Amino acid sequence: MKKLMSIILVAASLAACNNKYKASSDDRADSIKMMKDSLSLDSFKRAEAEKVKAKEEVETKTVVVNHYDTPGQTSTTTTTTQKKGWSSAAKGAVIGGAAGAVGGALIDKKSGRGAIIGGATGAGAGYLIGRDKDKKTGRAD
Repeated sequence: MKKLMSIILVAASLAACNNKYKASSDDRADSIKMMKDSLSLDSFKRAEAEKVKAKEEVETKTVVVNHYDTPGQTSTTTTTTQKKGWSSAAKGAVIGGAAGAVGGALIDKKSGRGAIIGGATGAGAGYLIGRDKDKKTGRAD
């Protein structure tokens, strides 16, 4: 009798531990969609914060130009913005030059010659690509 009662008690406790709620596939799909939406909203907020930070980093410089052509004319103030950091053209030239030098040294049997040729070619290509990016962002004319 004791064995029978212990078996029933163990079976009842195991049955009680069973999770009866199982999410359907629709519920799972909805929760995954909501999670993805919240992640994309967070990335948009981070992008906006980075834009605000970039605008704050832009240094404003005031240039005063005096015109003395005619009497009674006042001085004119022109405001120009000067961006900090490396331009995309400079970054591209450095990265392209380094990659070209490594690639040229690996390809050519004479390492020095290959590195020089590859570095010059990579720097030129990187500069052109970066310059195009600068023109698109408005940093270069």
